Amino acid sequence: MDNSPLQVVTVPTAPYPDQRPGTSGLRKRVFVFQSRRNYLHNFIQSIFSSIDLRDRQGSTVVVGGDGRFFNQTAIEVIVQMAAANGVGRLIIGHHGIMSTPAISCVIRKYKAIGGIILTASHNPGGPDGDFGIKFNTVNGGPAKEAVTNKIFQISRTIEEFAICPGLRVDLTTLGKQMFDLENKFKPFTVEIVDSVESYANLLRNIFDFAALKELLSGENHIKIRLDAMHGVVGPYVRRILCEELGCPANSAINCIPMEDFGGQHPDPNLTYAADLVDSMRDGQHNFGAAFDGDGDRNMILGKHGFFVTPSDSVAVIADNIFCIPYFQHTGVRGFARSMPTSAALDRVAKATKIELYETPTGWKFFGNLMDAGRLSLCGEESFGTGGDHIREKDGLWAVLAWLSILASRRQSVEDILKDHWLKYGRNYFTRYDYENVDIDAACEMMEDLEFMISDKSFVKQRFAVEDKIYQVEKADNFEYTDPVDSTISRNQGLRIIFSDGSRIIYRLSGTGSDGATVRIYIDSYEREHIFEDTQVILAPLATIALKISQLHHRTGRSGPSVIT
Repeated sequence: MDNSPLQVVTVPTAPYPDQRPGTSGLRKRVFVFQSRRNYLHNFIQSIFSSIDLRDRQGSTVVVGGDGRFFNQTAIEVIVQMAAANGVGRLIIGHHGIMSTPAISCVIRKYKAIGGIILTASHNPGGPDGDFGIKFNTVNGGPAKEAVTNKIFQISRTIEEFAICPGLRVDLTTLGKQMFDLENKFKPFTVEIVDSVESYANLLRNIFDFAALKELLSGENHIKIRLDAMHGVVGPYVRRILCEELGCPANSAINCIPMEDFGGQHPDPNLTYAADLVDSMRDGQHNFGAAFDGDGDRNMILGKHGFFVTPSDSVAVIADNIFCIPYFQHTGVRGFARSMPTSAALDRVAKATKIELYETPTGWKFFGNLMDAGRLSLCGEESFGTGGDHIREKDGLWAVLAWLSILASRRQSVEDILKDHWLKYGRNYFTRYDYENVDIDAACEMMEDLEFMISDKSFVKQRFAVEDKIYQVEKADNFEYTDPVDSTISRNQGLRIIFSDGSRIIYRLSGTGSDGATVRIYIDSYEREHIFEDTQVILAPLATIALKISQLHHRTGRSGPSVIT
């Protein structure tokens, strides 16, 4: 057996022009990573090269993914390149699997310089699906724009990468593996860790597990149904909810992570989690939830499939925040929502006199506020909710937050929501997604739309649909100045705000791998009519949104791919 140090080699390469990380990293079809020579290697080298060599040498980096197809292949390359680039230790989830919230937790726990997350989140998996790579920095949150821009610039000029091709790691065995490399004084260490334990321990310090166990397995326990959609959350649900909190094993479904998510689209909304919605309709279960591929998103359902919008979810958690022991100890520093998310949270913030921040889409903006001690709870309409315990949205945390409210209030999900609307009024909210639209047509439509709404004559315009009249009070392209570091983020979405507070918002999403996704968000506040059908209430605004943008005509699409 050859015990000589492993060789580090430098391999010439050529750059690719399309490796700009979006709000959630670099996402492409699997075949792009498989078919383009050194495509994966180039991007990984660009990540390592973006870190100053003095910070990189001997450092700790966390690696994990949602288990989708190509996950293990990518991890082998990352291990070989981390060793060659001076990293001292890698912490990797067992079998290469670790949820995005857990990776954020582990980065913070071990004071790593960052983490590489292998996921395309809620996008489909499998050989014909998507793959993604995201870099999280030392705070455990997504890299800021300055970092992702640096990675992109390096990727455009890269000429070589460093790799240790003979290094092989065993992802199936827990514990440390040591490797001697040429020209390195200290061994390179790979530590395979239990994917669940550090994160579960964090949750034990946030929630009252005794109260939750009584709710879920006590004498008058409720019945719940949790759908992991064959994503990464399955082992977390089984360990924490079933084994520790006492839920029957059949409460958790689709809990085995699969490379193709069992052929499902692992996106926890009413369209893609339809099986869960259907299983809730007969009223056997009091509470239901679904999670996405990497575990940062969630959907909350009540009895008979009663749907809680993500905008309402964060508002209800905010209004009941002291049902969670963590906040009893830390207090509440602030609330925040992304700009497209409905203003339901704003009303709780105003009533409780707690600061409210409106940010662009992307968790990094929340992370900056959290690091500055300004933010405790936040949410995005795209099924993301979280607190300042980590720097990512956190699906399982949101579910335990809701269960904590149920344990404290002893009401149904539907009754809690209806009480909330009686107290604050209701923000009716919906989002129309037009996926895989021709990118040139989408960009041209957005440019023309911005030109139209920027004209001074657009403000005060009146739009009449049936017996309703809406007058434009404000129209702009949302711009955000970070209150912590004064950085400015422009072009974050086109807003049309009407005199009654209703809003229409248009955005091009950066989370897809093919074409463009055009999103239209519609938000309308009602103080009196709070128990109506959402699509009926919002139909006039939807008509206006399509008329103004001419979206169907401009994109050739007759309707949205998904309505949430």
